[in-house]
Amino acid sequence: MSEHAKSTVQKDEPKNDFIRNIIRGDIKAQKYEQIVTRFPPEPNGYLHLGHVKSICLNFGVAEEFDGLCHLRYDDTNPTAEKQDYIDNIKNDVQWLGFEWAGEALHASSYFDQLYAWAVQLIEQGDAYVDLQTPEQIRDNRGSFNEPGTPSPQREASVEDNLKRFMDMKDGKYQDGEAVLRAKIDMTSPNMNMRDPIIYRVMHQEHHQTGDKWCIYPMYDFAHPLSDAIEGITHSLCTLEFEDHRPFYDWVVDKIGFDKPPHQYEFSRLNVDHTLTSKRKLKQLVDEGIVEGWDDPRMPTIAGMRRRGYTPEGLRDFSDRVGVSKADGVTDMRLLEFSIRQSLDDTTARGMAVLKPLKVTITNFDEVLSQWETLKADSVEARWDADTQTLWLTQPKHPNVDMGAREIPFTKTLYIDQGDYEIEPPAGYKRLSPEKPEIRLRNTYVLAVTEHITDESGNVVELKATIDPTTLGKNPEGRKVKGVIHWVSASRGVPATVRLYEQLFSVEDPSSVSDVHDALNPNSLTVLDAVVEPSLAEAEAGTRFQFEREGYFITDSEDHTTDKPVFNQIVSLRDSYKPA
Repeated sequence: MSEHAKSTVQKDEPKNDFIRNIIRGDIKAQKYEQIVTRFPPEPNGYLHLGHVKSICLNFGVAEEFDGLCHLRYDDTNPTAEKQDYIDNIKNDVQWLGFEWAGEALHASSYFDQLYAWAVQLIEQGDAYVDLQTPEQIRDNRGSFNEPGTPSPQREASVEDNLKRFMDMKDGKYQDGEAVLRAKIDMTSPNMNMRDPIIYRVMHQEHHQTGDKWCIYPMYDFAHPLSDAIEGITHSLCTLEFEDHRPFYDWVVDKIGFDKPPHQYEFSRLNVDHTLTSKRKLKQLVDEGIVEGWDDPRMPTIAGMRRRGYTPEGLRDFSDRVGVSKADGVTDMRLLEFSIRQSLDDTTARGMAVLKPLKVTITNFDEVLSQWETLKADSVEARWDADTQTLWLTQPKHPNVDMGAREIPFTKTLYIDQGDYEIEPPAGYKRLSPEKPEIRLRNTYVLAVTEHITDESGNVVELKATIDPTTLGKNPEGRKVKGVIHWVSASRGVPATVRLYEQLFSVEDPSSVSDVHDALNPNSLTVLDAVVEPSLAEAEAGTRFQFEREGYFITDSEDHTTDKPVFNQIVSLRDSYKPA
């Protein structure tokens, strides 16, 4: 694990959630020689926000208790799995700051052993081949109020079942014609124990094993046995698997492990206005509703990374959410709070005008002829006569030493359209005809003398003057309230800025049957902005605070210094305070 990851995980120790307390008890009782956990994603999509909690928990407890954590792909369904998903899962885990023990593992590496154990179950009378159709199996499973109906093949001989299972393996059945089922209890109140399917026919090439197999184990069969093979001591999963635990225990017991793994369930991470169904997220990708799995609006780790979220912020968020047995919904603002906290001291500042309004300084030539004699001693600047530009040197961060940047100040500027109102609302503290004077950040006090409107009455340009005595100084004889940001109109760089709202307008998108009905039509706004040169010159993936606007990142895919593209990470501030 990286040093950043260690500091985040350990900063509030000792943590006293129920899982860590169980592990402490097991260590005290010397139950295991070493704690071993695993993060076992199915490579059928990109990891999302819900996986962050599981990653931080599994890798976190292994680190805290001097144990090991495996990365294992539970790759038992080749129809839904891709190498792209496998590669991105590795990238996501490493980006979050964690490293797994040894090489990444695959359940598919155990297919020979899993097949042998399936044969063992048949020989023990604990499994049989069912030749019913999928529809018949479903209909005969029963309901919560009615017991299931046994398969006609349930009492077939061991010899018949072994032959049929071999025929399945040898490709003599087509998809859906035969399955291997565990023989447990068709009257069990737990539907997962009503003779669950443990192998199915699937004539599909596997991304790891090629065309060796035409039968594949079900997840619920492969998962506990993979845990047992790897010596997992604490199999940590979310609460929806609680009803699966009896089958988990049944499988490892029937195979006969001396020290079987044990499954522990914790509450999954639910965040408002967020969807964590890989199936539905894949639908958004496949239908082109989003640009891909890494669209910055997506709750995938890849999407959050591209948007500019930090691994430190996500780990902090996971710590704040905590681990419990109680399901609940977490406020999205807590996530934004953690991200904002991680950005404050780590991002350089810069000025960007998102909705430009032109300002012409009518006394620019007069003032700039005497700027050097009137400026404050604390101001560092240089005059470029060829381009008629005053280059102001300012720190990249007010409190952290990140070096300096030069900001061009010219006769024409852009300020934000919202910083001038002809008829300002109550409490408005920026420019208006009644309040024409304000400080331009890092430079002079500016006074608007005229506003120019178009045929619709919209302000399209301001005429203004600057007070020559206020470069780095307060004006004499009056107090000027307010500071606004600006960018040079002639030396600033045109940029594309993407603003984001939540992808879903519904608080619980999973409650909506049609995902289209939950979408927020305003989730993406694209603006033609202007930024100071130091921002445009940054490499892709560089984070900034746009002063007075928020935190942004140069897009990892589309940004170039010639055509800069910035993604909004999070707003500058929020009234939300974590409990």
